[in-house]
Amino acid sequence: MAQKKGYEVDSWLARPDPRISIVLLYGPDRGLVAERAKAFAGKTGLPLDDPFSVVRLDGSEVDRDEGRLLDEARTVPMFSDRRLLWVRNASGQKALADDVKALTSEPPRDAIILIEAGDLKKGVGLRSIVEAADIAMALPCYADEARDIDTVIDDELRKAGMSMTLEARQALRRNLGGDRLASRGEIEKLVLYAHGQAEIGLDDVKATSGDVSGLSFDDAVDAVLEGKVGDFDMAFTRHCQSGGQAFLVLSSAMRQLQAIQAMRGLMDTGGRNAAAVVAAARPPVFFSRRKLVEKALERWNSEALGRALTRLQTAVLQTRRRPDLSVALARQALLGIAVESARLAQRT
Repeated sequence: MAQKKGYEVDSWLARPDPRISIVLLYGPDRGLVAERAKAFAGKTGLPLDDPFSVVRLDGSEVDRDEGRLLDEARTVPMFSDRRLLWVRNASGQKALADDVKALTSEPPRDAIILIEAGDLKKGVGLRSIVEAADIAMALPCYADEARDIDTVIDDELRKAGMSMTLEARQALRRNLGGDRLASRGEIEKLVLYAHGQAEIGLDDVKATSGDVSGLSFDDAVDAVLEGKVGDFDMAFTRHCQSGGQAFLVLSSAMRQLQAIQAMRGLMDTGGRNAAAVVAAARPPVFFSRRKLVEKALERWNSEALGRALTRLQTAVLQTRRRPDLSVALARQALLGIAVESARLAQRT
């Protein structure tokens, strides 16, 4: 069977079998699927920014245009000896499964097919086709365990040239796990906050974890998500006037948007509606906030969420550089997101 166990995936990706022409990465951890797909693509040795060498397709695009993947796989490369066909957001598309089945019978000579998919059922459709083929490999991507989380933490610390105390690592680890993309984003946020330090301490983790003093930022952040500019301004002002740090509201907003981004990814790749995704969320969404989160998922698409998170990350860095302007910088960033939320609500 052309498949690996969860714990075998990273070692296989470190040394991919050159005989394999089709690689399927699938599972509930969207962030881990994307990260491993990028790692495999890098191993091909092809320039990933060259559109002649790397063809990027969406699962829905392949499904609409029956035979598209076959045509691309059988196209002779013009400027390299082979091409990478990178398919994202695959799920249960029949046309995609049919194309892959045809390619397992007649392997492509000049192409490597890389497919990113959601959580596929065993023995069904695309997954069963890949697992039964000699020239294909199915690689599952499940939620990180403690050892995997430590590896991600170490990777980000190494890139930043920083270290972390044991107490800080233990505290950080408790906040990570469900999605590789969200976990890495949380660590990147911490590294950004501690920019200029050699070592990250427990206080840094507490500061970026949000609710560490018993105070709740839900009112301000929920107002941002709902696009209620006046309500946000009132809640944010009250928080700052009571002695709270503006950075903590930024941190809470970032955490909420990262969670929504991960859930939106499940909607986009799995074909589920907002209510189903929220009901299955882990950790669970508190009952009283489910409707709000469902509306946010319907309102915010992946592109808009990416813009909002970039705005927050920039604001975090600015508040570190200019702490005297932290309140104004945080307010400006959060107000911008609230205004965009209101505009998105009008469109939907």
